[in-house]
Amino acid sequence: MTASISTNAIVFAGSPMSNLALYHQIRFAVGDPTALIVLPTGPNSSTAPHRLLMIRDIEMERAKQTAKADEVVCPKDFAPSDWQTGDRELETAQSVAECLVQKNIKSVTVDRTLPAIYAHYITKAGIAIQCDPDLGVLDRRSKDQEELGHLRQAQSITEGCMRMACETIARAATDASGQLIHEGEVLTSERMFQLIDIWFLNHGGATPHGSIVACGPTGADCHERGHGPLYTGQPIIIDLFPYIKSSHYHGDCTRCVVHGEIPPEVAKMHAAVVAAKNAAQDATKAGVTADAVHAETIRVIKEHGYQSGIPTEDAPDSTCSMVHGTGHGIGLDVHEPPLIDVGGPALVEGDVLTIEPGLYCKAIGGIRIEDMVAVTKDGIENFNTLPTDLSWA
Repeated sequence: MTASISTNAIVFAGSPMSNLALYHQIRFAVGDPTALIVLPTGPNSSTAPHRLLMIRDIEMERAKQTAKADEVVCPKDFAPSDWQTGDRELETAQSVAECLVQKNIKSVTVDRTLPAIYAHYITKAGIAIQCDPDLGVLDRRSKDQEELGHLRQAQSITEGCMRMACETIARAATDASGQLIHEGEVLTSERMFQLIDIWFLNHGGATPHGSIVACGPTGADCHERGHGPLYTGQPIIIDLFPYIKSSHYHGDCTRCVVHGEIPPEVAKMHAAVVAAKNAAQDATKAGVTADAVHAETIRVIKEHGYQSGIPTEDAPDSTCSMVHGTGHGIGLDVHEPPLIDVGGPALVEGDVLTIEPGLYCKAIGGIRIEDMVAVTKDGIENFNTLPTDLSWA
C-alpha cells in the first residue's frame, strides 16, 4: 500500500469491532474509536510507509504488543486547540485531522467504510479526501496463512454443530401426524435453534446472525429461517454461519436431512444439487472468473431438468429452480466479495468462498448443499469433511 504523492496519506477509521476493514488492517480488536493513518514516509525520512495507529490511551500498551502498526499514539497526543472532550468519537476524529495537519498531509485516500465524522473534520482542516472503493477489498479477499488457519478452524467447529443438528433430526421419534419428537417433545425449528446456539456457546462460537432450519415447503424460500414443527419424509435445510469468538472469523455450512423415507423427487433434486456443487468446485481456481464458476453450476442444474432464476408469479407450485448465485466470499464477514454469480470477477489465490447451489420448489421445499473452499493456483482446498447425504441416522 503506497501513497501516490509525498503529501498523501491513507486513513482507515472507526471501531475495529464493527469496522472490519479497519480490523483487517491492524488485527487488533477493541470497541473504541480507532484510526490507522498510513503516512507516505516514516521518521528520519524513511521511504517506507509509516503505519500510525491512534487508539484510546488505556489500550496503547496492548496495541504496541500485537497490533500491525509502526507507532501507537492516543488522541490526546494530537489534541487540537478546540478539542471537544467527553465524546470519544469526536475526540478521535478531531485528533486524526490535527495529526494530518501536523504531518503536513494535503490529501488522504480513504476506503468505503470511513465514518462521516472523520471525513467532516479532515475536510474542515483543509485536507482533500479521495474515496477509493476498492481500497482494502483485494487485501481481504486474498487470505494470508493466519486467516486460512482461522477459517479452517471455524469450518471445523461449524461442521461439529452440523453433525449434531442433522443426527438429532434423523434420530428423532415421530408421532401419529408425522411430527418429529425429541426428548418427549415436538421437535421444532425453534428448538433446533436453541440446541445449535448452546452447542456453539460450548465450543467457542456464537450465532449473531441466527441459523436456518427450514422444513418442507417452508424451505422453498432460500432465506426463510424456519419455524414450527419438523416432519418426517420432508427435506430440512440446515444452514449454520457462526462467528468464532477467538479469531473473529466465520464458518458457513449447509446440509440437508430427511427423517425417514426420502421421497423420489427430493432425491432427484438432491442429486442435481450435489452434481452442480461438484462441477462448480472443479471449475474453481485462481484466474477463473466467478461468472464462469456460476455458469458451470447452472449448466448442471439445467442438464438435470431444472430451471434457474426466480419463477414468475404465475408459475405453478411444482416449478423447481435455482434462484440465487453459487456462493460468496467469506472471512471476517459472512458475506464478503466476490459474489459467485453472473458477472463475478476473476478469482485470486487465497479467496475463500462458499460453493452452495440449491433448488427450491413451493410444493416440496428446498435442497441446498454448501462447502467452504480456498482458491489455489491449480484448484481448491475444501475445508469440509462432512458427507452430503440426506440420511444421517
